[in-house]
Amino acid sequence: MPLNRDLIDILACPKCKGPLKLRPDESAFECATCKLAYAVVDEIPNFIIEEATEIAQQIAEPPRG
Repeated sequence: MPLNRDLIDILACPKCKGPLKLRPDESAFECATCKLAYAVVDEIPNFIIEEATEIAQQIAEPPRG
C-alpha cells in the first residue's frame, strides 16, 4: 500500500522544518537543506533525527589545483 499523498504534502523535516521530497521508490524522505534522508520502514516514516542518514552529494566537486 503506497503512502498517503495527502499526508506526504504536509510533512516537514523534523530538524529544519523545511520541505521533504519522497524518493521515487518510497524508501525515504529527503531534506535538501539538511542533506538528510529519513527512512520509510513498513510504510512508516522514521523521523528520528539521530537515525537519519546523510545524503551523498550528487555532483562531485572538481579537483582543485
